Amino acid sequence: MTFDKIEIISKSLVHHGANNDRVYLMKIHPEEVVDELIDQLYDLAVFKRYSKIVVKVPGSLQDLFLKHNFKLEATVPNFYQGVEQGCFLGKYLNDKRSYLSPSEKTSIDEVKNVAIETNDDLSYELPNSYDILKLGVEDIVDIAKIYREVFQFYPFPVFEEAYLQDTIRSNVQYYGIHNKGKLIAVSSAEIDAGSRNVEMTDFATLPKYLGRNLSYYLLQKMMRSMIDEGIQTAYTIARSTSYGMNKTFARQGFHFGGTLVNNTLIGERIESMNVWYKKLK
Repeated sequence: MTFDKIEIISKSLVHHGANNDRVYLMKIHPEEVVDELIDQLYDLAVFKRYSKIVVKVPGSLQDLFLKHNFKLEATVPNFYQGVEQGCFLGKYLNDKRSYLSPSEKTSIDEVKNVAIETNDDLSYELPNSYDILKLGVEDIVDIAKIYREVFQFYPFPVFEEAYLQDTIRSNVQYYGIHNKGKLIAVSSAEIDAGSRNVEMTDFATLPKYLGRNLSYYLLQKMMRSMIDEGIQTAYTIARSTSYGMNKTFARQGFHFGGTLVNNTLIGERIESMNVWYKKLK
């Protein structure tokens, strides 16, 4: 499988490609000339015939993107250094990409509302045979094996050992649950140390072990670790129709920030994604 590219455009970090059929501004450089960058993102999308541009930027830049016909889709308070709001804005290059049918809207709203109304904290402990650990380079083969088994498609090449090794050595921490020494569930914390935020992502559990709320305990472990490292705000981008993942974050005190419409290739198609956030400190 050919994955979308991550590269520097102008001075900023951008993810783009045909799989997700979009341009995603992941991190804007503080010295970026924003109007020029917006033009470059648009030119890239037109040249590659992508149907969406999505950006993650400080709230102070929101108006600049709105002037270029972006629409605000989600917000995360205290996203940058625990103070400034983060904004996700989208621009659609065709109407089909921005369209949600009435049934899709109903499903997304239903999952969101069920999650928000969830107030039951999980009180039971994991069995003694289960261990939650921070993973390292020695676990890369097992991590990739789980991702290959769980996901047919994914926005980033988590199936590839070289990619996992690169991310571990840069800004990503992986966590896992072992049952009698076998890795059965994994997740990752993608840290932006400069902005003091972290994306809780890449949750995957082997099919045999589904229904045991393992993602809940992985998230709990990651949050404790991030607090120890001085991270201010945690967030996630979760599949909008997944009851399990949306409830997992709501149970841990995350708040709903908005929905990114038809945003991400995951599973077998491009899906809308919900943003959830929590201030850790």
